[in-house]
Amino acid sequence: MDALEIVMNKQNVFPYYQPVISADRQEITGYEVIGCYKQEDETVSLSAFFRDRSIPEEYRLEIEEHIHHQALSIFLQEKQNDYIFLNIDANLIISDGGEHFFERLYSYKEQGILFENIVLEIKEHEFDGELSQLKHFIQYVQSMGINIAMDDVGKSTIHLDEIAFLKPNIIKVDLAFMEDQSFPDIYRDVLQSLSALSRKLGASLLFENISQFNQLNFAWKHGARYYQGSYLGQPRSYFLDKCTFVETLRKNFNHFLHFEKKKIEAQIELTATLNKRLRHVIKDNDAPIDIDNLTKNIAVNLEDMTFRVYICNYEGFQQSGNAVIDDEGNWQYHFEERNRNWSWRPYFLENIVRMHFEQKGILSDLYTDIHKEERIRTYSYPINEDLYVFIDIPYSYLFEKDFLL
Repeated sequence: MDALEIVMNKQNVFPYYQPVISADRQEITGYEVIGCYKQEDETVSLSAFFRDRSIPEEYRLEIEEHIHHQALSIFLQEKQNDYIFLNIDANLIISDGGEHFFERLYSYKEQGILFENIVLEIKEHEFDGELSQLKHFIQYVQSMGINIAMDDVGKSTIHLDEIAFLKPNIIKVDLAFMEDQSFPDIYRDVLQSLSALSRKLGASLLFENISQFNQLNFAWKHGARYYQGSYLGQPRSYFLDKCTFVETLRKNFNHFLHFEKKKIEAQIELTATLNKRLRHVIKDNDAPIDIDNLTKNIAVNLEDMTFRVYICNYEGFQQSGNAVIDDEGNWQYHFEERNRNWSWRPYFLENIVRMHFEQKGILSDLYTDIHKEERIRTYSYPINEDLYVFIDIPYSYLFEKDFLL
């Protein structure tokens, strides 16, 4: 599509609106404005036009302003009070200090647009200037009551430090890059960190480009406040009833809750089984005479459930060697692993304190073992006031049981 043709035929340029749905009410809470162009009998997105740096800036800025003007005017006409998400190129706006951009915004405010209903979407990874420049722009916009969404998080490397520095109101996590609809383990771990960061910043997570049921499930599990994508609603030239997706989402949520309930029940059952079997193995809770022998006994008695067993003290120092099962199914004992310290691991101290006070074992979340490079769980159990046994459960065992993965 020729850029000059688009600029010369602005009457064919118009906005489409893709709904953004809230997780709490399952209602439409806003719309993202998407620029489109009518070409003969076909309507095409202008996203490629805006991403093409070979197109003169003045062309891109002119079309962007034209789309925003139409969208904001229609919002006013139809008395919409939802969020309106506007994609902007921060490079184009900041180049002149933002004066022209802010003049336009205030003109719409005078007509009745509420600044708190405006969300400006910025692609931080496409900004050419210093990050401090973008930070200053964001702070100024937020001081006006306008929200900032950091867009396309996930398409490029996720820089948590930059997100924390910029402090957006909304973080848009893009799921489109997962072409086979699978979720790499490392991405799950990064999402956990991103979810924790968003809570600390007071930012909301919006998962976009949700095109499949399991992507919606993924977003639900990782704390999404907002959903967007073709699975829920395609961009349209008109607005929808706020409750359009309520019934669909509630059915999906019910399915998710049922599945998660089964997973929690399975974990509780596994914990109870391990508790019962360990009590039979550990006979002297106060002072095991031979820690290495106790480690080996636990491993042998639980060999259907574990591939590695070791014992640590309250400070995280490993008191035993590692009992590890080899490829032939035989137990090997590695004395050289003694005296390693594991207190640096996330949740180690919290789990030790919990076991000390609650006097019961703890089953970990799924994580990737650094040696086997597979997803496992670890069960830890208090032997006495100073010793705690750690039992690593292999993926093969978890896979055979329902709801443990």
